[in-house]
Amino acid sequence: MGAVKTKRMPRAVREQQMMDAAVRTFGQRGYMAASMDEIAELAGVSKPLVYLYLNSKEDLFTACIRREATALVEAVRAGVMPELPADRQLWEGLRAFFTHTAQNPDGWAVLHLQARTREPFAAEVTAMREEIVAFVTQLIVVAAREAHRNPNLPEREVAGLAEALVGAAEALAAWANATPGTTARQAAATLMNFAWAGLGNLMDGRPWSPPPTPES
Repeated sequence: MGAVKTKRMPRAVREQQMMDAAVRTFGQRGYMAASMDEIAELAGVSKPLVYLYLNSKEDLFTACIRREATALVEAVRAGVMPELPADRQLWEGLRAFFTHTAQNPDGWAVLHLQARTREPFAAEVTAMREEIVAFVTQLIVVAAREAHRNPNLPEREVAGLAEALVGAAEALAAWANATPGTTARQAAATLMNFAWAGLGNLMDGRPWSPPPTPES
């Protein structure tokens, strides 16, 4: 097999081309099974060039995680318009999340399936997740404070709800990407129907309470 011939192009463009190939390969093959040879071939460059630009397989995977995490967070933030009512803000945020994960299934696989359980990469995904949870917490807490007319309502009152909502969104995105015919809008509507009934009651001051513990 002859050497791969490459056209001259700006370094930044070539690097993104390599990362696109890497995300696709890591997302579909997994970190351990993916090889630098495959990534180089898919990118249309030589393997030494991949090493020259991106150092090592570990460094390349870390760069992919950071790029995909940044893109996901930016998509969610861009989808939310603060002037909308609380339910519409949550709806638009969820729709942006599921649209991004549906349009970038390999990137989502890198974040959700490949990196989160593998050290030293898990810390990168944890940082992204914490940022999204903090963002969702603020969405909910602002709405709750307005609904209760209590500007001092502590974040801890809704932090667990935000954590649960993000966890449900992650699981549902993985399911939606693996289920043919499921659209981002359908996935977002499913989670809204699941979550907003409880959140709406909370906003109205009608949270669900567990039954009293029987006296012994």
